[in-house]
Amino acid sequence: MKKTKQIHKRNQYHPTPNRKYKDRLFRMVFRDKKDLLELYNAINGTDYKDIDALEVNTLEDVVYLSFKNDMSFLIAGTMNLYEHQSSYNPNMPIRGFIYFAKLYERYLRMNDIDIYGSSLKSLPLPRYFVFYNGNETETDQTELKLSTAFQNHNVQISPCLECVATLININYGHNHNLMEKCRRLEEYSIFIHRVREYANSGNSLDVSVNEAVDVCIKEGILKDILTSQRSEVVSMVLHMTWEEHVRLVRKEERREGKMLTIISQIQKKYEKGKSIETIADEVESDLELVRKFYDLIQQHPDWAEEEIYQEASRIYGIIK
Repeated sequence: MKKTKQIHKRNQYHPTPNRKYKDRLFRMVFRDKKDLLELYNAINGTDYKDIDALEVNTLEDVVYLSFKNDMSFLIAGTMNLYEHQSSYNPNMPIRGFIYFAKLYERYLRMNDIDIYGSSLKSLPLPRYFVFYNGNETETDQTELKLSTAFQNHNVQISPCLECVATLININYGHNHNLMEKCRRLEEYSIFIHRVREYANSGNSLDVSVNEAVDVCIKEGILKDILTSQRSEVVSMVLHMTWEEHVRLVRKEERREGKMLTIISQIQKKYEKGKSIETIADEVESDLELVRKFYDLIQQHPDWAEEEIYQEASRIYGIIK
């Protein structure tokens, strides 16, 4: 009879997850208009210097940027939405579409624009940027389109609506040119990188995060914020790190559950004397993956599927 084994995952710090912590930290870093204008210039390739002309609002936790001065606004000609995400969300264009609908409605109302007249009205160009620091993409920039969500979007029919979210990877090592133009963004990227490094050191999260903060202060990374508002930042990062940890654990559990099911199927078919090729076809899985599990089942016919999976992970690394 095959032995059974339970796999446990632990962590020494268990805060209550709060999805707004990650956005709050990003907004804390960029709450100074000088830093926000530098980010605006870096993204748009502009060189505006009038900090007081920058108008900052929020719309459901999304930062909305424009210029107060009419002339500057016309020169910029853009309506910008900035959002921060630490988990990949393909539905960002849907959210952006809803945000922009509200913003344009407000823009028309505030500027007394009559859209029922015979002349064409001028509107600022919409631009939607999502600053992403999760682990699910390696590309520097990705365009997510609203049209992808439409049913029959592959049919050669052009939809009458579109919204594009530009996903900018702000993880350390990505988008070098952008980081060079905006030092504050680079510091934020380095700080999150340090936190992850120390969080993976084996110590408890609270010890790791505080150690990361100490190192960044010493290196001059976000020194002003980390020194003056250390306790608030540490609290935010602990929640962010725990939330990310939980997400990764759940992702691993889903992958593990899928692999255990495949292994169980292979074991039953192996006992019936079926070939590797036949098994791979019947379980609808990659032949090389089936071969790895098949070989271990041959070597350890009395092992449970959990033990086969653990041994395969030890030998081959992450099994996908």
